[in-house]
Amino acid sequence: MKSKSIIHSAGAPGAVGPYSQATSFGELLFTAGQIPLDPVSGQLVGGGIEDQTRRVLLNLEAVLEAGGSDLSRVLKTTVFLTDLGDFTAMNSVYAEFFKESPPARSTVQVSGLPKAAIVEIEAIAFRNHL
Repeated sequence: MKSKSIIHSAGAPGAVGPYSQATSFGELLFTAGQIPLDPVSGQLVGGGIEDQTRRVLLNLEAVLEAGGSDLSRVLKTTVFLTDLGDFTAMNSVYAEFFKESPPARSTVQVSGLPKAAIVEIEAIAFRNHL
């Protein structure tokens, strides 16, 4: 019988609440939303939407790898922005990470994010054969 597994990566910031960085069930991997925290200092990265999006995607990549997956295996992402006016700039950085066969995606504007981040991204991916 399959069971849920908890995934943790030292290459991404630790959870800021009672949740796991990711969980897996069978071949599927579900990540928590990643915000632009530096994994070493635990502090929000400086800069604008481009710098924050890049840090979020690097954090997401680390969590995926810890779970036996990678960005090429992402099926769906959800992007949370505090300002949809940042969509174009976020999208250009996002495209650097998902160059070919990008996943399905939803993007929504929210009134706030943890630690005053301006972007958060979560993903559903399938795992490599372990």
